[in-house]
Amino acid sequence: MIIGIDTSLGTAVAAIARDGEIAADEQSANPLGHAEVIGDLLARAVAAAPEPTHVAIGMGPGPFTGLRVGIATARAFALGRGVPVVPVPSHDGVALGVLLADALTGTETPRFAVVTDARRREFAYSVYDGIDDDGLPIRVGDATLSPRDELDARLAEAGAARYDATSVSAAMIALTAARALDAGRELAGPEPLYLRSPDVVAAHAPKRVSA
Repeated sequence: MIIGIDTSLGTAVAAIARDGEIAADEQSANPLGHAEVIGDLLARAVAAAPEPTHVAIGMGPGPFTGLRVGIATARAFALGRGVPVVPVPSHDGVALGVLLADALTGTETPRFAVVTDARRREFAYSVYDGIDDDGLPIRVGDATLSPRDELDARLAEAGAARYDATSVSAAMIALTAARALDAGRELAGPEPLYLRSPDVVAAHAPKRVSA
């Protein structure tokens, strides 16, 4: 069983079997308040999967504070259970959901971009072009920031249809991780995908006071 956690948009926690069967799928759409809800969501997921073997973490892109809550929670939980962590780009989870939904209806999926609101009048986007032999979305380049007014032109230049995501499924994060594990692949590194510096930075050294 794999526990999936993502806080790049709302707060989502899920538990799935390695073959993709979903045991629990909990979500709060509130883009804030991650710390207030993630404990309850995780407890419900663990009740359905009391002996997880891995924890999949959505690594963003997303806001600094939200990602920190989810990643810290996932790492602490994995450490307490003695199970490995599997980092997954959050946009990969969204893309897999799009591709699987189209496959169920027999729809051919064109090249598309997963787009999420990065605030400050910017969007984060990742371009995908089909699914590979391991059942994973084919990502064309890394996640990128774009000013809102320039996004459509950039996607047109990339030949990608626009898919605006308002949530990230933790079940799809976990399924993406399961497929990556089966293929022996790493989809992301240990560092979150912030794309820009946090709003809050460490204070400078205090000024020296002279007599």
